[in-house]
Amino acid sequence: MDPALRKSRFLAEIAPDSHFDRLFDCLPGVAFFAKNRDFQLVAANRAFWERLGMKSETELIGKTDFQLFPDQLARNFRRDDEEVIATGRPKLKIVELFFNPQGLPDWYFTHKFPVWNRAGEISGVMGLVQSYAGRNAAMTPYLQLDRAVSHLRDHFREPITVSGLAKLAGMSVRQFNRRFQEVFHTNPRTFLIKTRIQAACASLRNSDLTISEIAIEYGFYDQSSFTQHFRRHMGVTPLQFRKQV
Repeated sequence: MDPALRKSRFLAEIAPDSHFDRLFDCLPGVAFFAKNRDFQLVAANRAFWERLGMKSETELIGKTDFQLFPDQLARNFRRDDEEVIATGRPKLKIVELFFNPQGLPDWYFTHKFPVWNRAGEISGVMGLVQSYAGRNAAMTPYLQLDRAVSHLRDHFREPITVSGLAKLAGMSVRQFNRRFQEVFHTNPRTFLIKTRIQAACASLRNSDLTISEIAIEYGFYDQSSFTQHFRRHMGVTPLQFRKQV
């Protein structure tokens, strides 16, 4: 029997209540999700809903990204989902910054795929999310970046230079920039700024510090510089973000 036919026959015989997605609960550091065409979550594994502070998958069902994440992040997620549904093609190696359960900034790699129904139509999108730290084992060619990335994550509030990060990685600045771009699809400077902005978002939500104090706390030159970078990456000013949340 043709291998493709054998596979399709097996899949067609699977019972609707056979939850293959539960396998993702056994993969440490891997979050799984699925959404319908209305971009509402219809399935997620434990790693996904626990990361959002939920007590069960049921709490997530029916919610959209705009109910779970800051607007700018939700807009990015929606744009990628729309592209996958419109084209029918996977969108791989999307890189986004979040804070992990320990409160440390981490970069997450997302892979999104269309979900097809039996009529051959796209009925939604599904994806996997894995943190940089959890993906290290699969990144053997790039592990020399790890010391530099760990230093950045631990000391992002302090002055950091690309030349200093390159030295930690044992590379020239040019080699470091090129390798960093290959892995994270962004440059080290943008990586640092986004890390600081995500940390600042938490302070804007949860503290009474002034915007000027937050700017200095997270390594920006002054409030003007902080506002400029914040607007570029989040789509609103820090004051507007604070009012929204």
